[in-house]
Amino acid sequence: MGALARGYGPLTPRTAMEPTSLEDRRRELAACGLDDAEAGAWLRALAEMALPDAADPSRLPGDAASLRELSVKGWAMLDRLPLRSKRTAAEKLAGETLVQGLGDLCWRFCRAHRVTLYRELTADFTRSVRVDDLVWRAAELWPGLVPTQAEVREEARRMQIDKDGREISQGLLVSQLLSDRRVGCHLILSMLQPTEEAHERLAAFVARGSMELGTVRVEARGACGYLYFNYPRYLNAEDDETVGAQEVGVDLILLHPQLRMGVLRGDPVEHPKYKGRRIFSAGINLTRLYHGKIPFLFYLVRDLGLVNKIYRGLAGPGFRLDEPETTQEKPWTAVVDTFAIGGGCQLLLVMDYVIAEQGAYFNLPARKEGIIPGCANLRLPRFVGEGVARAAILFDRTFPVDAPEAAGLIDEVHPREELDAAVERAVANAVGSGMVSAGGNRKAIRVQTEPLDKFREYMALYAREQAFCHLSEQLTHNLERHWQAKQRRL
Repeated sequence: MGALARGYGPLTPRTAMEPTSLEDRRRELAACGLDDAEAGAWLRALAEMALPDAADPSRLPGDAASLRELSVKGWAMLDRLPLRSKRTAAEKLAGETLVQGLGDLCWRFCRAHRVTLYRELTADFTRSVRVDDLVWRAAELWPGLVPTQAEVREEARRMQIDKDGREISQGLLVSQLLSDRRVGCHLILSMLQPTEEAHERLAAFVARGSMELGTVRVEARGACGYLYFNYPRYLNAEDDETVGAQEVGVDLILLHPQLRMGVLRGDPVEHPKYKGRRIFSAGINLTRLYHGKIPFLFYLVRDLGLVNKIYRGLAGPGFRLDEPETTQEKPWTAVVDTFAIGGGCQLLLVMDYVIAEQGAYFNLPARKEGIIPGCANLRLPRFVGEGVARAAILFDRTFPVDAPEAAGLIDEVHPREELDAAVERAVANAVGSGMVSAGGNRKAIRVQTEPLDKFREYMALYAREQAFCHLSEQLTHNLERHWQAKQRRL
């Protein structure tokens, strides 16, 4: 634990704590009124808990029992501290010590048992389990490893600044699972399966040609499926209320037997500044984020499900890692009305064609938010070069759609009144040849730009780092500084 960064920072796990570090940590906990003997015993137990270097299924029950005991005691001490935003400097330091100790324990446990855990969760790789279902099931099977749904719901009552980070262990578990090639690829392919809701709604969508999905609506016109973002109050932002509907909409277009391609576009919004205008996407819903209403799993479900399905298509049950990809996929076009901020910009990186409104822009304000912008770090350099990508991600650079640096990402730019006609031309041109080779060409490009293993390795890092970013105190401070978040209401 002596090697762990402060402030809920990234983990650099150690198998044992240095004696001097343990004593420092004990003093930190005692300084804010926690029982000295209890804190010392807990820290020593963490330091002395030896975990196997290689998979040993016989060790799992005993190690899980020890983890549960240490986790219960650690969270009990945390619960005795004031709310995070009300803590003194000493209490904040003690809270960080406890959270980092719990995180280190989870990280080492998952590293030792990740294959055994996944075998149990998937009936020895015979079941496809979505990442959200997987972590909830893990909470049931191994109490203390990750939070239960009830614990996450309870913490969601708090403002983001007051969350102590129960969801961090979800990121650590998923990161370790993705770090193993067989486990990670199986999980990714499980997330590429069509949702049950899409299967249930498909017949109705085919028959009617349109469907309302709450924050999304989908239409089938000719050989093209249109998915419209319909979240006008929040300028078509993304959050836990939208990601499920968006994924179902993508599934429906990919599953529809008569559709050959998909188009993403934003519906008109109600905001006085943009009233009646279409907006592509305002990115993550910062209002709900600030108020603690966006769960950590939002990030994983979005990028392993929704975004990756647009990029890779749907995987069938017969997909094998030792054979070429056999996903069912279709090309996608995005229409950038007004702006594509944050997550909206990330969606452009998995499009096959992008049409933009003259005067529109895109950017990745991750620095001002304090989070990692999805898979943009992996994909944006392919379009604009690494130097420009660093400027966008680390220094908040904004790109007008007709700027030279945007040329690798934006295919057409037109005045607002000409966009509808431009979209119709692009669709007619794409489907006119029958698109027999579209899926094959997409796979052929992807196999050298972003093979499955490369994506898996990225997401293993992302799951861990985003967990700490999402629960960091700095995130809230950034929102208050750059976005006047205190003045925003749900």
